[in-house]
Amino acid sequence: MSEPFLIGLVGARGFVGRELIRLIARHPDLMLAYAVSREWAGKPVSDIAPEDNDECIFEALDPDTCAKRRADVVVLAMPDGAAEPYIEALDRHAPQRIIVDLSADKRFDDAWTYGLPEHNRERIARARRIANPGCYATAMQLSLKPLVPMFGGTPSVFGVSGYSGAGTKPGPRNDEGALAENLMPYALAGHKHEREATRHLGAPVRFMPHVHPAFRGLIVTANVPLAAPIEQRALRRLFDEAYGAECFVTIQDDIPQLRSAVEKPDAVIGGLTISEDGTHIACVCAIDNLLKGAASQAVQNINLSLGLEETLGLL
Repeated sequence: MSEPFLIGLVGARGFVGRELIRLIARHPDLMLAYAVSREWAGKPVSDIAPEDNDECIFEALDPDTCAKRRADVVVLAMPDGAAEPYIEALDRHAPQRIIVDLSADKRFDDAWTYGLPEHNRERIARARRIANPGCYATAMQLSLKPLVPMFGGTPSVFGVSGYSGAGTKPGPRNDEGALAENLMPYALAGHKHEREATRHLGAPVRFMPHVHPAFRGLIVTANVPLAAPIEQRALRRLFDEAYGAECFVTIQDDIPQLRSAVEKPDAVIGGLTISEDGTHIACVCAIDNLLKGAASQAVQNINLSLGLEETLGLL
């Protein structure tokens, strides 16, 4: 039996870090080499992730020490703006090491490969610096990409996510009391995922995010103006041709619900509806914000960059 690939995880204590530890623990070819968390330093990783059976403990590793530790891949699961010292240290000490950054910091950097496998698989397989997409940006791009040639104007996208998307730092968007029986709009213009989707689709998108009381899960509903009419059968064919061979994209006739993709590594796209006057399309996409929106997509990218089967450890 060959030795597993070693994964270093920086920012291991958060919701996404927890999911990554679980996925790495069950992956047949990956092993957690170290898990960095200042707040949890000295505690067993199994305290928050019982699946971890490698007896790892959380460590407070500075960037240079982290870069010098043995690992095949380093995953940075840190807040926006926090990962740069680790990236700089890895560039100095281990320039060939694969980095998967889950923050928004490198999603606009042409020196990094954008890690949406369904749209960028070949480049990811050759990459050493991978920017994992944002959760809303993933759902928007998967649902809109087949329609881009048909845009007759700027799509508007309404999004709703569970409060885990706001991270572990206390604030209004993860305050269960404030969210109870509530739907909380925020960042109604210029959201970072609006800019991200616009950049990588090559066409503008308008996006309005909301948080509701569920812990996890995310759904977007897009309204797309058309340049020319299309028939229902042809519309469905666009999506079947784009994603029919994809393991982690499901196309269905029914309208997805938020729970359609919860605790699954899949995107579920459906509810493809043409307006009565033929001028607009509605489309719905559901994902788990912690999985396809973050951790399981990172594992897809790790698998591709290591030359493994993309679905390994995820099915």
